[in-house]
This record gives sequence, structure tokens and C-alpha cells, in this order.
Amino acid sequence: MPNVSLVGRDRDRLLPADPATRSVARSLYERVSSAPIVSPHGHVPVEWLVDDRPFADPASLLITHDHYVTRLLHASGVGLDELGVGGSPADPREVWRLFAERWHLFVGTASGYWLSESLENVLDLRMPLTAATADDTYDHIAAKLLEPGMRPRGLFDRFGIEVLATTDDPLDDLAGHAALAAEGEVGRVVPTFRPDRYLDPDAVGFAENVRSLLDVTGVPSTFDGYLAALEQRRRYFIEHGAVSADHGVEVPDTLDLDDADGQTLFARVMSGDADAADRQAFRAHMLLQMARMSVDDGLVMTVHAGVVRNHSSETFRRFGADTGHDIPRRTDFVGGLRPLLERFGLERDLHLVLFAVDETVYSREIAPLAGFYPSVYIGAPWWFLDAPDAMARFRSAVTETAGFSRGSGFIDDTRAFLSIPARHDTARRADAAFLARLVVEGRVDEESAAAIIDDIVGPQPKRVFKL
Repeated sequence: MPNVSLVGRDRDRLLPADPATRSVARSLYERVSSAPIVSPHGHVPVEWLVDDRPFADPASLLITHDHYVTRLLHASGVGLDELGVGGSPADPREVWRLFAERWHLFVGTASGYWLSESLENVLDLRMPLTAATADDTYDHIAAKLLEPGMRPRGLFDRFGIEVLATTDDPLDDLAGHAALAAEGEVGRVVPTFRPDRYLDPDAVGFAENVRSLLDVTGVPSTFDGYLAALEQRRRYFIEHGAVSADHGVEVPDTLDLDDADGQTLFARVMSGDADAADRQAFRAHMLLQMARMSVDDGLVMTVHAGVVRNHSSETFRRFGADTGHDIPRRTDFVGGLRPLLERFGLERDLHLVLFAVDETVYSREIAPLAGFYPSVYIGAPWWFLDAPDAMARFRSAVTETAGFSRGSGFIDDTRAFLSIPARHDTARRADAAFLARLVVEGRVDEESAAAIIDDIVGPQPKRVFKL
């Protein structure tokens, strides 16, 4: 296999090749390169910061639990069990060897870029990553992870994180968030209300989940009681610092039913007698109800749409969810969200942030929606699109229709803690490159470009997410 080096710390990486444009881009980037990180949506477990324990080993930190990484290794013929996925027994050193032998597979990928940045800039790894260096690189990283400054709290400070949002189950007691707030020794860490498995009749254990929700909140087993239970838990999250509610849906359909039809549909899905059309109608109605609740309680509503979860039934059976086999699909925001927007779209206090993995939908639907409705904001490139070239395409797709002001700011959306600074740095470089081109082409003056990039990295996500 080829001897593939890491990316290297070129100060102008990802900036335009043209010297004149690069000079402007470099100036814009340097304005914001050290700005605090605002991360209003992510998946870092709060327990990492509460416990502040050293990370266990290089493989579990960087490979086993990162489905961005394991999916490509699996595509090359490596079994997920060999990588320790889903609790499979695996020697971390052997996992690392499998990864190092196949490092060349990640050249040109977003995952390869994040990993290179983490390995070099966070873990101080300077040697090439190959089969021959697998053990040496493993030992270097393992020793590094034992250093006091490499624990989660030390990295939180080192990365300059101002705000970090976690993603949490509605029945979570949020004790970790309460403990951090009481200590006051870690920056702002806020929970996010994520109710998917209580809203989707096709979710594993849906009826049992709903009954647990009703039991915990002490409300009647009616549709009105169910809605009241969700409202109660949202208030609990708000009391613990939450600013947003997040919704992961395959299709962003909404439906406005009257109370009687809602009760009938609720009874049907709880009994298990609902057909596919009933279940989809319930999901659509509940997404609209989530918007209603956001209007009432002020939580920002984010919608991450367009991913077919658990595409491989066999993989799901053996290894569970979030193991690399979620696949993007086409989405329809214009038709799907119209019932919601007809009812709430003109509510200025509603902040509805739309995320897609269907690139074409940004220019065709999301940007035009955000360019009219005061409630709608354009979510940053997400998941399969949070990559350097995709970020550039995103800016080109949305700016001419909705400008810069209707965006959410960058969202890292990651479990890979060490990659957070790399992801935000990449977004800043991509925005600097895009703005620099507009400056050089005489479409934006440099002073305006500077003000825009200053806003994007901090004030904008704080406004959109009500931070």
C-alpha cells in the first residue's frame, strides 16, 4: 500500500490557489481563526465533561464509535465486528492496525481531513500513518491521552469552546448538566430536547417509550395527556438550560389535524393497529405539534431531514443503530412543511432551522423558504455535506437567494470530540474563501466581507439559537 502522509499544517490549506484571492481569504480567515467556538448542535456525551476521565485508547476514541470512519473501512472489506462496533470484542491495538493499513482509503475524504487535523494539531502526531508505523503511532497517541491536558475539560478549554450543546432523551434527568452548572468550572454546556423515539410509531419500542413518558409525567393516557407530557419535559429541559429541540426525520412532512382526529390516530398507533399511512400521518402531525410547542415555549426547532436510517437490515440486527449504514435520500421541504408554515411560518419568535443532505434542495427550496419566512433559517451543511467542497457549494447555492443573514452558523454535529476545532476551522476557511472571491470579483467590498465573516462565527449562531 502507498505510504500516505498526513495532510500537513499548511497555513493556507483550503484557501484559493489564485494569489490575489488567497491574500484576501487569508486576511478574512485570520480575523476569525481564533474566535471562540459556538457549537449549538452536537453529540458529545455530557458525562465526558462531568467525569473528566482520560480517553480509553486511540481506537475507541478515533475509530470504533465514529461511524463516519467505520463505514468506509467496512466498504473496503473490514468487518464491523473487527472494529469493535456494537460492543463486539476487539483488541484496540488490532483495530488501530486495521485502520493504519487502510489510511490511504481516507485520502480526499472529509473524515480523512478531520482525522489528519486531529492527529497533527491535537495529538502532535508527525509520522506517516501506515501499516509499518501502526504500533508506533498507537503508542504515541496512547501516551498522549494520559497527559492531564488531554482530558475532556482540558480540551474544552484548549479548543476555545464557548457553548456546547449535547443531544438528550426527553426522559433524561439532566443530572450531568446540573452538576456542570453547579460547579461552574466548565464553559456553557446545554442540553437539547430530542424526542424522535416518542414521536415515531416505527421507532423500536415506541409504545413502551410513550407509556414511560406518561408514567414519568403523571398525565392521562390520552392524546391531550401525551401532548401535555411532552410540554412538561420541554419545560424541564428549558429549566436546565436547553435552547433547542431537535428532530431527525426521514421526510419533513407535516399535517394539521383537529383534536378528535389526533386522538383517534394516537389511539391507533398506541394499539399497534395503525397502517403505514396512519403512522406517517402521526409523524407529520407531531412534527407540526412540535412547531406549535416551540412557538409557545421558545425552543428553537431544528429539523434534520432526508436520511434513511439503518439501510442495511442485517447490519442493524447485528450491530444496532448509528453504525455507518444511514443513507441520504431526496427530500421535499416545500410541500412537506407547507401545513406547518401556513400555521406558524409568519411567527417571528419561531426559529425553524432546516438541515438537509440533499444538496439540490438548498438552492431549490431551503434558501427560497428562508428568503421569505421570518421563522425559517438555513441549516449549515450537515453529515455527508460537512466537507470542504460541499461547504463551498452550499454558500454558492444559498447566498444569491437568501444572503448570509438567514444561515444558522456552522454546526459540527459530531461525536468526534477531537475533530470539533478542525470542523469549525474548515468552515471558517471555506467562508473566507467564498467571501474573498466576491471581494476580488468586485461584488462585495472588503469591509463588508470582514463584517460578514465576523458575524458568521459567533453572533449569528447565538441569534439563531437564542444563546
